[in-house]
Amino acid sequence: MERIRALDEEMASQGFWDNGEEARRLIAEANGLKEWVEPWRGLSAKAGELGELGELLGEEEDPDLARELESEIRLLESELGVLELRTMLQGEDDHREAMLTIHPGAGGLESQDWAEMLSRMYVRWAERRGFALKVLDLQPAEEAGIKSVTLEISGDHAYGYLKAERGVHRLVRISPFDSQSRRHTSFASVFVYPVLDEEIAIDIDESHLRVDTFRASGAGGQHVNKTDSAIRITHIPTGIVVSCQQERSQHKNRSTAMKMLRAALYQRAREEKKREKEALESSKTEIGWGNQIRSYVLAPYTMVNDHRTEVKTGNVSAVMDGALDPFIEAYLKKFGGDGAG
Repeated sequence: MERIRALDEEMASQGFWDNGEEARRLIAEANGLKEWVEPWRGLSAKAGELGELGELLGEEEDPDLARELESEIRLLESELGVLELRTMLQGEDDHREAMLTIHPGAGGLESQDWAEMLSRMYVRWAERRGFALKVLDLQPAEEAGIKSVTLEISGDHAYGYLKAERGVHRLVRISPFDSQSRRHTSFASVFVYPVLDEEIAIDIDESHLRVDTFRASGAGGQHVNKTDSAIRITHIPTGIVVSCQQERSQHKNRSTAMKMLRAALYQRAREEKKREKEALESSKTEIGWGNQIRSYVLAPYTMVNDHRTEVKTGNVSAVMDGALDPFIEAYLKKFGGDGAG
């Protein structure tokens, strides 16, 4: 509160705009603080009003007023829940947009199909939230499914929410590719990176890069498939590999691939700064048994179970259609911050 008052006084002072860059920084700080303080003020005032209404009901019986109070309390609880969730999104990068990459695990066709199912799930989740989505790279598999996909998801705190999805996802189902209709277990990994602002400098030594060009595969138009426009960049010191083949222009694909590399290197540096045992690439757990964060079971029963929070639901079809918020919210409430899960 005191900081907001001090900022208001400073913005009202003469000569405030003499230093335009500093003025804009202070305005942004004030707006950011008010985004948190004003909702709390509103809810606090509403809670006070409901308290007075409760005292009135204690003095005289009024069924209509009691129903109104009960309805208003439920609404207040819901609004408090939304604000509580926002307090969980306080990590340094939580406000940023997100890059989400999916890779199938061992198992060939089964896992490749599962990776494509996960991709659709995140597309549907983004659509439900009204987030913008762009496919940065998509590598279809030969028969079915995908070898990998990278999505850019843009919206309020996209990275803050999607960091909850980082890890190995396990599927148990009766395989549609098995002529004997046997049950199969498939794995796919999800990695999430924050999209960086241009002002964040990530130094990349060009001599540390191996750049390969290749012919784009899959859908994309005849022109795309007839030229070596696709780009694969390997950062030799870390082993990080990124690729892009979505644009016709090799220059645009390189630009997008470098954007992906910057995000991956930034995330790696952030994790090293936090003194995690291993950097991003070396800490990628094996895509298989014992490492999954969530299991999706379609047979012999239906269940989605998040192993970190123990949130479960039997409505697998809704989850695969993008209903991920209960899992994400439980993760944020348990781990918060940058997500220690």
